[in-house]
Amino acid sequence: MKDLNRVIDQVVREKGIDREVLIDALEQAMATAARRQLGSREIEAQFDEETGRVQIFEYMTVVEEVEDSYTQISLQEARQKYDPECEVGDELGIPLELGEMGRITAQVAKQVIIQKVREAERELIYSEFIGRRGEIINGIVQRFERGDIIVNLGRTDAVLPHSEQIRSENYRQGDRIRALLLKVQKESRGPQLVLSRTHPDFVKKLFEAEVPEIREGVVEIKACARDPGERAKIAVASHDPDVDPVGACVGVRGSRVRAVVQELRGERIDIVVWNEEPAMFAANALSPAQISRVLVDEERHAMTVIVPEDQLSLAIGRRGQNVKLAAKLMGWRLDIITEREARRREEERGKILRLPGMDPLKVALLGRIDVHSLEDLSEIPAPKLCEALGLGTEEAEALRKAAKEAFEAELIAATSEATPEGTEGSAVSEAGSESPAPGEEPEPGEEPERESEEDHGRAEPGTSDPELPPAG
Repeated sequence: MKDLNRVIDQVVREKGIDREVLIDALEQAMATAARRQLGSREIEAQFDEETGRVQIFEYMTVVEEVEDSYTQISLQEARQKYDPECEVGDELGIPLELGEMGRITAQVAKQVIIQKVREAERELIYSEFIGRRGEIINGIVQRFERGDIIVNLGRTDAVLPHSEQIRSENYRQGDRIRALLLKVQKESRGPQLVLSRTHPDFVKKLFEAEVPEIREGVVEIKACARDPGERAKIAVASHDPDVDPVGACVGVRGSRVRAVVQELRGERIDIVVWNEEPAMFAANALSPAQISRVLVDEERHAMTVIVPEDQLSLAIGRRGQNVKLAAKLMGWRLDIITEREARRREEERGKILRLPGMDPLKVALLGRIDVHSLEDLSEIPAPKLCEALGLGTEEAEALRKAAKEAFEAELIAATSEATPEGTEGSAVSEAGSESPAPGEEPEPGEEPERESEEDHGRAEPGTSDPELPPAG
């Protein structure tokens, strides 16, 4: 074959593949092609750097008497033709002249070379991008496949899955796009690069690019929570007392945070100060709402946040967004209640405490399973009550029965107070309002004060759709 050095050098320049890898692929291809032509024999190909040619060698064992002419050579012939100093048992590489290889053989050699070059390219791309995982990647929208966006990164393509796209964003072919390199996976057809624009780390990396203090390590983003396309919260801390972490992220006249918001197509961003004290961190995380006080349960990683009545809807947020993001940001379970609900729960705890066999510890344990009233206690399943308080089945049933009796007694007492003795049908109470006729629903305020959906909100850390009441 002709000088291959020039061809190898060109492929090395264009593909960026190591020269040794390419030469190894060439040698394997030629050896495979030679075996196709000569049959199953011990054949090896070697590339000569000086001549730029591939030499084919057939290895044979030196023996006294030849039994297999394909794998053995006599000592006399070996000394006369190839190596005068060889001995019995030596392995001799005998050069072969294949002449012009047939079309099929040449095609085999070509396929092997192409396959090896592709494998080398894939390994090179994997090695390049595996170290960039977690970084922001720039690319161009190339095409769309079943909701996924295929992004051209230059040397290879990446996929932005539908699940990692922001719902409110739309792209067209040829648009430039920035995304987080989320995964680099090895697959049979080559490395699979997965991008994301919804991951919280995307926001972190955008701030890192805009805020020098973060790149220098002076300011640190401790946590980030997102409702992609809608709102995000980041908690920041400063390692230098003279540097305001929030101010550094906001920038002069909001220039830095504005750049991040523009990249996220208008996603609102709350920047709050991180605090190692859970109660203080909760107050910051729930901003802009103002809170009154916090009850912390360290063991359960949960807290009850008490807010004024006029701050409840702000603390919960639209569709529960504010409390949900705060819970994600902290990694805590948050229960938001009003001052009125806190007082009601305190009164109910006093009533539960008066039940037979109850003590303050058991009342506190009931609070952990969201039992805050006599009614709650009467309705909770016995097995759950046994598990929470460590009771036997009979004890749990007795406690539930006592709670139900106390609750019914309260209702009866409340009804008696609402309907003065000696009056029937329609009557006027002391406040001047008429009592409901028999069979009619009582007006609000005639029953004892019950927990209102407007008095509390709850969010679990890391949940995508916490069960929250509508904002009051």
